[in-house]
Amino acid sequence: MSGKEDNIQPYEVRDIRTIRELLESSAQLFSEKPAYKVKAEKGGEYIDITFKEFKEDVWALGTYLIEKGLKGKRIGIIGSNCYEWVVAYFAIVCGAGIAVPLDKELSKEEIYNLSSRADLSAVLYTGKYDEIFEGMDIDMKIKMSIYEVEENKTNEGHIRKAIEDGRTMIADGSKVYDEVVIDPDVMAVLLFTSGTTGNPKGVMLSNTNLCHDVMVTSMICKLHDDDVSLSILPIHHTFEGTINLLTVGYQGACVAFCEGLKYILKNIQEAGVSIMIGVPLIVESVYSKIWKTAEKNGKAGALRKLISVNKALMKLGIDQRRRLFSSVYKNLGGKLRLFVVGAASLEPQVARGIMDLGFDIVLGYGLTETAPLISGTPEFMRNSIYAKSGSCGPVVPLGEMKLINVDEEGIGEFAYRGRNIMLGYYGMPDETAKVIDEEGWFHTGDLGFMDEKGWVHITGRSKNVIVTKTGKNIYPEELEILVNALPQVTESMVYGKEEDGGRDYIVAVQILPDMEYIKEHMGEDVSEEEVFEMFREEIYQINKSLPDYKRIRNIIVRKEDFVRTTTKKIKRQANL
Repeated sequence: MSGKEDNIQPYEVRDIRTIRELLESSAQLFSEKPAYKVKAEKGGEYIDITFKEFKEDVWALGTYLIEKGLKGKRIGIIGSNCYEWVVAYFAIVCGAGIAVPLDKELSKEEIYNLSSRADLSAVLYTGKYDEIFEGMDIDMKIKMSIYEVEENKTNEGHIRKAIEDGRTMIADGSKVYDEVVIDPDVMAVLLFTSGTTGNPKGVMLSNTNLCHDVMVTSMICKLHDDDVSLSILPIHHTFEGTINLLTVGYQGACVAFCEGLKYILKNIQEAGVSIMIGVPLIVESVYSKIWKTAEKNGKAGALRKLISVNKALMKLGIDQRRRLFSSVYKNLGGKLRLFVVGAASLEPQVARGIMDLGFDIVLGYGLTETAPLISGTPEFMRNSIYAKSGSCGPVVPLGEMKLINVDEEGIGEFAYRGRNIMLGYYGMPDETAKVIDEEGWFHTGDLGFMDEKGWVHITGRSKNVIVTKTGKNIYPEELEILVNALPQVTESMVYGKEEDGGRDYIVAVQILPDMEYIKEHMGEDVSEEEVFEMFREEIYQINKSLPDYKRIRNIIVRKEDFVRTTTKKIKRQANL
């Protein structure tokens, strides 16, 4: 790192009040530049779609949706990351209605539940959801495909046909989309933080929320004109949506769509990716491959020496990273320069290791309820990012952060205030009041401290959320409802348990059995092995209705009651 800290003033940004303004201004500023790189077929070459072409597609689909009577209605979007998903999202948010992005990993029951909760009038989906939506009472169903197929433009019920019809409507004089007036402070996106069959929370986000987050993110991370990012994370996720799709487009850079996790390296090379926006697991995978390649080629020792040389040069203000680590960059396509990491904590040694290899890194912290970013490491403060690895930076510009309920060790709960705080939980005013107080502070439920420079350090999560390395949130209480519904169970406790090697978390459950009920139905002489096998089968049946990342992998049948508080609540930490 250089001996002198860089300029710490935030970058200047252009003001936007709505996503529509974001799209219109980007289409004007970067008209002929590529906004997206897509493939017409799997394994084919990337094709550029310009900002001008993207805006025209959005306007055509938006016109079609309004002309079909969907103005102001809730419209669901679900499926794999693809250009058509983005066109659908922008068309809805920029004037057609309210977007309801759904997690593509939800079970059939969860999709039914959330579609009903959101009162969807239409849904756009990729192919594998045909059967799920076929029997649902939704006015309009539009199919999307990941790859361009010419006949899609003539297939009724396909998004490509809808876009072509929209173009015809515009050519025939329709101005319904041009005439839309957007209120930036009403709900534009309804995003469910969880998808159980119970009562999930729907986060209501406005244009103001999203645009504010785009602008403050751009104040701490500036992209280059020729930057290309890779869309890897689930596209419905606020981290992927706000940081990658919206912010990258706002700054005039380009997004390429990844063909799948096993194609990441191949797609990085093909698309000339310079920015990786992802969760720790992806960054750790890239970092691990760098060292495995070096060791395989017998160059690990030489690489360590180059790292020492780079550190010495950087202290003198001499930047020779691209030359010193040219072989590393070449294996990653030759252009990769920046990692933007969020959704879960990145190990400090990995963060420092990435920077030792000459890459820049930005670490962020946020929540769906804050659209999402509320703190981040400014990329122009390389010294501090390196020295404070493990921190997710100071509060974002124009935001406020404080600690509440601080204990004797200086650990408290983070509370945040800014224009990116959600409107509230959909249909849950009482739940909203629990997290947003009368002064407008959002209580995150996350615990930690702020150092002398105001940088945020998270030490735990008071809400008991299990956060996987892929950025998935698992809420123990929701799984406990399913387990506790079994008549053989007195009570249960779900928690995250590290896999061997600490690579990720798996979901575990401790069960306090109702032995009276079990003996009544299985006999007085039932063995411990029989009881365990019975619960294993019951958990297997529960898992069948859950997405893979939520499935319970570890079962413990307790012989004694849980350690409890005086009010008979389970003490989670005391029982681990």
